[in-house]
Amino acid sequence: MASWGSADYKQLKKLRDRLNQLNSAEFDKFCEACCKELAARLLALVIPKTPVGKYPPGSGKKGGTLRRGWGAKSAKEASSYAQSLHVSKHGNSYTVEIINPIEYASYVEYGHRTRGGAGWVPGRYMLTISEEKLSQMTPAILEQKLQAKLKEVFNV
Repeated sequence: MASWGSADYKQLKKLRDRLNQLNSAEFDKFCEACCKELAARLLALVIPKTPVGKYPPGSGKKGGTLRRGWGAKSAKEASSYAQSLHVSKHGNSYTVEIINPIEYASYVEYGHRTRGGAGWVPGRYMLTISEEKLSQMTPAILEQKLQAKLKEVFNV
């Protein structure tokens, strides 16, 4: 009868133990961190694209309310603001909500009629354009974060 030889299962057990390090709680934390990273990048893209109103000197009005409405004062502060956002999990999906609570934000985004209804002011699409740019960058960002996490787990 043929002998199949012997096998050393120590390395398979080490692999099993390392994969168990990525338990569901740690994986949830990783996914939340990815969501917050993407939220920070979206804010960093949308804040500079948000228009600032220009008013004549002495009018008493100050522009930039819409830009400040994103929550972070500048694109540089977007990552610290994004860390404070709540990430919710629904099934296998993670969601983070980024809103601008200024009442006229949607009118600037999508456009609106002028006073009296005679004309149309076109939208600036600052959030729409930023979302499109982010969706193109997302696979590379997530791949980079996943590779870093796997290196951490496998100590490569």
